[in-house]
Amino acid sequence: MNNTSLKKKYVISSCGCDVLLPFALVYLFYIILHGHLSPGGGFQGGVLMVAVFTMMYLGYGREKTVETLNVHGLHISEGLASICYVLFAMLGVTAGGNFCQNVLFNRGNIGDLWSSGTIFLMNAAVGAKVLTGVGVLAIYMIAVLKVADEES
Repeated sequence: MNNTSLKKKYVISSCGCDVLLPFALVYLFYIILHGHLSPGGGFQGGVLMVAVFTMMYLGYGREKTVETLNVHGLHISEGLASICYVLFAMLGVTAGGNFCQNVLFNRGNIGDLWSSGTIFLMNAAVGAKVLTGVGVLAIYMIAVLKVADEES
């Protein structure tokens, strides 16, 4: 398949991806940030990242998706998110309580983002961890598609 037919093949799907991708990202981060106030949370929002990567794959193809996303940077971000979760969970120990104890619960108004104290921080760290971890898995699965295409 030459380059012009490849461009024609992805015109409609790439335009659809361009329109839907910002909305999908906003929704994903909304689910992560409001997980302590409503159903959803860090894990659910992080897993939605697979939908974003799949949308990118369907819109732009395997080569462009793997080229755009930095696997090494996602690995580093996953480690940092894990460290952040442990540090937020240790706030309970440093305040004289238990690991993962909510020690900042008396901050903010009920229903605000900061109203749940350390639960919000740990939820955001879980969202970042799952987002990056599942993102790396999705990139690896997309990269394997090249091997499957070459074998057939």
